[in-house]
Amino acid sequence: MYREMGPVNSPPPSGQDDAALLALVQGGDDYAMSSLFDRYSKVVYSVALRVLRDPASAEDVLQEVFMQIWRNPESFVATRGSLGGWLAVVSRNRSIDTLRRKRPTEQVDGMELASNYNLANEAERNNMMEKARGVIHQLPVEQRKTLEMAFFDGLTHSEIAEMTGDPLGTVKTRIRSALGSLRKAFTA
Repeated sequence: MYREMGPVNSPPPSGQDDAALLALVQGGDDYAMSSLFDRYSKVVYSVALRVLRDPASAEDVLQEVFMQIWRNPESFVATRGSLGGWLAVVSRNRSIDTLRRKRPTEQVDGMELASNYNLANEAERNNMMEKARGVIHQLPVEQRKTLEMAFFDGLTHSEIAEMTGDPLGTVKTRIRSALGSLRKAFTA
């Protein structure tokens, strides 16, 4: 991977420390870069994979981190810690940045929520019920009581006549008049 990055030099000794390898990378030594890659690529990749949970994205982060070292090897300061630890932190931060870029940016206002029933129908039904309550409240007392007994208490016309002592025909007329008032209110 790194053989194409710079001039071909002789391979560094295998026991060189990280600071010496970074100094060689700063001079454009691709063998030194290859040694660093061999030493730390597993750490960088595993951290990225743990955060991203996607092998392709983890490979992208791996490449970005090592390209950063190739372009700017002095970005690592040896007095702050080990190169391996620094690379793990850089890999984690790059992975988190990748996750943030992938998150959807939709506003909550634009999202549709699933519902078990039709909210528009429910709202219309509520408006109609309020209107019906208003009309029923304005009915004459005898019509309102008779209508309530028939529709809300579930009594038959005969039962209402027995309870109120009114003739059956009067009960039917009151209910019919009350329903006519409701019908007028809803057709207007």
